[in-house]
Amino acid sequence: MARLDILTANDVTGEYPGSYYASLATPLARFAPAEGEIACDVCVIGGGFTGLSAALHMAEAGLDVVLLEAQRVGFGASGRNGGQVGSGQRLEQDALERMVGVERARALWDLAREAVALTRELAARHAPEAGFAPGVIHADHRARYVPDTHAYVHKLREEYGFEAIRALDRDELRALVGSDAYHGGALDMEAGHLDPLAYALGLARAAVAAGVRVHEGSRVLRVNEGDPARVETDRAVVRAGHVLWAANGYLGHAERRVAARVMPINNFIVATEPLGDLARRLIAENHAVADSKFVINYFRLSPDGRMLFGGGESYGYRFPADIAAKARRPMLEIFPELAEVRIDHAWGGTLGITVNRMPCFARLSGNVLTASGYSGHGVALATLGGKLMAEAVAGQAGRFDLMAEVPTPRFPGGTALRTPLLVLAMLWFSLRDRL
Repeated sequence: MARLDILTANDVTGEYPGSYYASLATPLARFAPAEGEIACDVCVIGGGFTGLSAALHMAEAGLDVVLLEAQRVGFGASGRNGGQVGSGQRLEQDALERMVGVERARALWDLAREAVALTRELAARHAPEAGFAPGVIHADHRARYVPDTHAYVHKLREEYGFEAIRALDRDELRALVGSDAYHGGALDMEAGHLDPLAYALGLARAAVAAGVRVHEGSRVLRVNEGDPARVETDRAVVRAGHVLWAANGYLGHAERRVAARVMPINNFIVATEPLGDLARRLIAENHAVADSKFVINYFRLSPDGRMLFGGGESYGYRFPADIAAKARRPMLEIFPELAEVRIDHAWGGTLGITVNRMPCFARLSGNVLTASGYSGHGVALATLGGKLMAEAVAGQAGRFDLMAEVPTPRFPGGTALRTPLLVLAMLWFSLRDRL
């Protein structure tokens, strides 16, 4: 059986998906594919948030950087996600304290807060059109979850001094989110949301202005590690002092040591027609919302008053024929009043998850690093991940190593069993959410 090509299975080569974000974007002129013999200080593989941030930070530090993107910059999850810039790591601090101890957990919390601040700063400087808006609501879909959520808010405020978050009871949440589906939750005003494709394109423009040589349509076929490392595409050979893998869910089988720990999964988003006055009755204060389901629903309003709703589980790596129907079903469970509303855009994307939902940072060899597997929490953490890799290349690896020391186990059975295990897991958790 032919192996699925994750880069082309669901998309047109060299074209952005038909997302709401793409309908607004002014794409950059296409960057020419890499050709011939190229030498550089650092070769970055992947043109999403991680790769663009790494390239930008290294170029600003005076390094000669080549970035290879198989499709287009911002093509992958970076340019098509829900746009939520969340606080903290993907795991809550309680779980991190048990996993790595209190001291390291606090250091990871500080890094995550820096990730949000860095994302806001880079967006303001390089992509003001991305329109960062503050506020992310966590909404509990079961009443029994609310006490735990409120206890976690108390922990963050009292033990971590994080005063940007507050607990919401049912009435307070209902005043912010016009749905009977939720019983309480929390509001984090340090977190927020933005247009992710506009942000990615802004990072790309800044990287080019700083001197990064970007090549699109340049799929990496193999990396021969050494000093220098040799990175091969179908038309070029790049010799680099360092190589940074930043491909996340679109890595495929290109780097098996990472693929064993980072699994690609799909998610789907719809954008309705503009809702007029109804928009503010559904989300009163322009905060983003993410709920407590394992197969998570996440949604927010666009600047022109559309509902941008993400959800719907996927049991394979190919997108469904009717993406709009896939995401419409959970949307109507939350907002039945949208039943007759037109869907103007529907798209899917592939992200990378890990077994324990913590990112996979690793030094694959002395001069080859990787960062990926953000598990749906990557807008801020991927931006920071690129900066941490840039620091490591510059010889200041302590913060990168802090992330790399967090365990990211291999998936049972490696890459061969990821697909059947994904099907079983998604079926189980989807059933748990419903029951």
